[in-house]
Amino acid sequence: MTQVAATAPQSASAASRWRHFLAIDEREAIIAFAQTAYGRGLIALLVLLAVWPHFGGWASIVAVAAAMAASLKTAWRNQILCAATWLTAFAATWLGENDTADNIASVLAQEQLPQLSAALLATGFLALLVVTASPMFYWIRSAPQSLLAKRPLVTLLLLETAACLVANLDVMQGRPRAALWSAIFVFTPYLWFLPYAIVDQRSRTPSPMLFQMAILRPFWSPSYLSFNKGAAFLNKHLAKTPNDLAVTQLKAVKLLLWANVLYAIRRTLGFIFGEQLNIPAVGEAIDALSAGHPYPALIGWTVIIVSTAKLSLQIALWAHLFVGIARLAGYRLPRGSWRPLGSRTLMDYFNRFHYYFKEFLVDFFFVPTFFKVFRGHPRLRMFFATFMAAGVGNALWHFFRDIDLIATQGMAAALASYTSYAFYCVVLATGVGLSQVRANLGKRPSATMIGRVYSFFFVWSFVVCMHIFSDGSRNHPLGERLSFLASLFGVY
Repeated sequence: MTQVAATAPQSASAASRWRHFLAIDEREAIIAFAQTAYGRGLIALLVLLAVWPHFGGWASIVAVAAAMAASLKTAWRNQILCAATWLTAFAATWLGENDTADNIASVLAQEQLPQLSAALLATGFLALLVVTASPMFYWIRSAPQSLLAKRPLVTLLLLETAACLVANLDVMQGRPRAALWSAIFVFTPYLWFLPYAIVDQRSRTPSPMLFQMAILRPFWSPSYLSFNKGAAFLNKHLAKTPNDLAVTQLKAVKLLLWANVLYAIRRTLGFIFGEQLNIPAVGEAIDALSAGHPYPALIGWTVIIVSTAKLSLQIALWAHLFVGIARLAGYRLPRGSWRPLGSRTLMDYFNRFHYYFKEFLVDFFFVPTFFKVFRGHPRLRMFFATFMAAGVGNALWHFFRDIDLIATQGMAAALASYTSYAFYCVVLATGVGLSQVRANLGKRPSATMIGRVYSFFFVWSFVVCMHIFSDGSRNHPLGERLSFLASLFGVY
């Protein structure tokens, strides 16, 4: 007992020293240095080195230069951000560094139109989007009661669905079909950013139009998901003083360096389990079961645990990269993924694992549903609104993310290949909805050590098992995936 008592303070002291070493954003001397020219140069260099392996050369230089310039030249902030956003968009599209040109090329091949340039079509329709976005925003300001203004996401999804159905009609062949699908492919990534911009147009003091265009899929978030939640959210988190800016940029450095640690861990997992131990991927394990020579249950569990870990690390990696660059620009945004292993309930996991995706679902699925239905039944109201977000919204976002499958396979085949992920959404939404209702009833997990261990295993056993249905592939039907899940418990 004496020995334990003697070593405990030493451990605590070591942990305290480590936290102090990492807390560069809390030490006055470093904060002061970060406000000097040398300090800003060092911050820019560290960020550039951190994002280069993930963004590539030119994109990293543009992102870091634009973020630093916008944070320092505040009078020109909107112009700098807007120029960087659309320079990145056009360059990535023309150079084929996103999936837009590839998707268009697949349709051109179907229509036997090799003489048309996928890159030229993509950049042309992107230019059309730039030209038409601002007039649309001004129109919404003058027509705040229009369907698009009041129900932006629903309206855009209906228009997207209608365009997909028309594009796959038998009468649509050749150049008309290629042109329509090109427009759809260019528009789809912006489908999830436009609702935030449209909502801002209805506010009493909408943000300047140049700023709206700057954050329409901003250069720090070249994905299908908004890592900024719109103009109001960004303005709320903007650093207002030089000291706040220095702290925010130091937090950016910490977050981006941590992102690279996660990247190294993910690569190490892939090397150890993939290259050294020859652990198969989820799809390979399902194929082996379907062929009649399944892997042992221990291998099967290893497969899905490692795959879940790699996916979680990938989500956190990209979230930290995007938020880190936004912080460099002066926006002290919350982290996109925060200690998911500490989740105590499924609702807690849903909040921690992918924060900005959760926020999008809450803003455009949970909130509208919650204020419309089952007002006399509070528990059912809460469950149904949560189900609409975690289930319906989740399913719609991922379905339209793979819009190219509708073009190449047709709507029916694309829906058929989606049954596994739809099943995952239903189960996840049910679990998260029940967890939300329990929390509202005041039921909390036990704070004891046993309670914490139980919560960890309950949440992550659920997440790991459901990963079989949400691994991102569409090559295996629901029945094969259910059989693989059953095989993990010895049922063949």
